[in-house]
Amino acid sequence: MPQEQQIAIEERFARVFNDKSFKERLSSADFEKYINGKKRLSFQKHDTIFEDGETPKGVFVLEKGAAKLSKSGAFGKDQILRFIKEGDIIGYRSLLCGENFQAKAEAMTDIECVFLPADIFMYLLEVDPQLSFVMLQKISYELGESSNTITFLAQKTVRERLAEILLLLEQKLGVDPEGFIKISLTREEIANIIGTATESAIRLISEFKQDNLIEVDGRNIKILNHDKLMKLGHVVL
Repeated sequence: MPQEQQIAIEERFARVFNDKSFKERLSSADFEKYINGKKRLSFQKHDTIFEDGETPKGVFVLEKGAAKLSKSGAFGKDQILRFIKEGDIIGYRSLLCGENFQAKAEAMTDIECVFLPADIFMYLLEVDPQLSFVMLQKISYELGESSNTITFLAQKTVRERLAEILLLLEQKLGVDPEGFIKISLTREEIANIIGTATESAIRLISEFKQDNLIEVDGRNIKILNHDKLMKLGHVVL
């Protein structure tokens, strides 16, 4: 999906899912139910937000920080499924399906979020058409992301996958004042995302650095040449 469409969906969700907007759309009784039910939660870096297999008790909307969704494979190796940033909502898919969580959510930085219990979230979907519509858009977008991931892993070389994932991480998570991607990942995590051995990821990152495609400062990475990375990864943003 083009970046402009993704941003539009995220902005639409932000406009709909907030106290001021709910107060304008909901009845007084429904708004009071929402306000009394929601909670503000904090998690420290590396804290588990919810476990794979856990019964959903509600949804989480990140207001500050970033998290990752991952699933443990047959041999105990974690596979990162996607990253969660400020403004994203997690936990709703399993809740809507009536099943236990199919992934683990872990804080990658200190996090502040809003927790909305399951019964209130489901009730709001019933009485608020605007919320239902933006949630449908988010579900459709994430379904497209999952399809792209399958193609990404099946059809691209490891070198192409690294180029693409660096561009996507920058697009999704943004950069700090010095231009480095906001999230610092271990080489093992990068290898996990692109589906290769840690040694191969380390070698490729070193090659990208030597080719002046990226700058590396410990775990932090800055993209220096977007055009070459896009060409290398066959990426259209």
